[in-house]
Amino acid sequence: MFKNVILVSFLFASIFSNAQELNCTVTINAEQTGQPNLQVFRTLETQLLEFVNNTVWTDKEYKNQERIDCNMSIIITEFDSNLFKASVQIQASRPIFNSTYSSPIYNYNDRQFDFSYNEFEPLTFNINSFDSNLISVIAFHVYTILGLDADSYELNGGEPYFDTAKQIVNTASSSGSRGWKSTDGNQSRFRFNDALISQVYKEFHTVMYDYHRLGLDTMTQSQRDAKINIAGSIAILKGINDRRPNSFLLRTFFDAKADEIQNIFTDGPGIDIATLVNNLNRMAPTKRSNWAEISN
Repeated sequence: MFKNVILVSFLFASIFSNAQELNCTVTINAEQTGQPNLQVFRTLETQLLEFVNNTVWTDKEYKNQERIDCNMSIIITEFDSNLFKASVQIQASRPIFNSTYSSPIYNYNDRQFDFSYNEFEPLTFNINSFDSNLISVIAFHVYTILGLDADSYELNGGEPYFDTAKQIVNTASSSGSRGWKSTDGNQSRFRFNDALISQVYKEFHTVMYDYHRLGLDTMTQSQRDAKINIAGSIAILKGINDRRPNSFLLRTFFDAKADEIQNIFTDGPGIDIATLVNNLNRMAPTKRSNWAEISN
């Protein structure tokens, strides 16, 4: 009789076996298939939930309250036997010091998420081989989340995790699955990871640190100074936008941050917002409705 057991084989398997990093919810919506109540969808949901939350992804110890909150919402549009066509919305946040607030750090809609899956099959991740597009896609996003979270606490702290995500990209690139190659469009996993490790976008990592550590984390000390630091970090992004207008990296950043930025600068002590709003309108014109609400 099959048991719902997750087998994990990966680079860091031998260390810190109780140091899980993520507190993740996984939901599967199969309404578009016309058969949303099939048991295979519930089994997949359970296996992925256990895989993401019970795997030890790094060599660092995380206390329960330090685990990164994230959500993976999978929409299955078609399936035939063990072949699934789907998309997955990935969101993650990190807590703000001396606050009950969590700041969104990742909001990525991955539309290149076709995979094969047999109910109850072990989900095994090996950094050195491509065994399943399902596992490779999920692992890629996990390491990207870990990297963005680390960037927000330490300057360039996410580098090793982005490098691991790059290994996943390289290994998966010969699989024939979408999203792993430079030819798979401008909104692929390849493009996103390439930007995160490229010198062309190196200021982005400074922004992640300044925005969160020098900005949001200092709100309880001085809201005005924190807002100035956040506005300054956003200004740094302008250099990236000047070189690479409408880049996927910045669009993903503002998908996560637009509502938060609007709220930050429409409450509390005022600062000069003219340059801030001008920069925001140039870098993220699709969020103009958010920026229009910003006022002192």
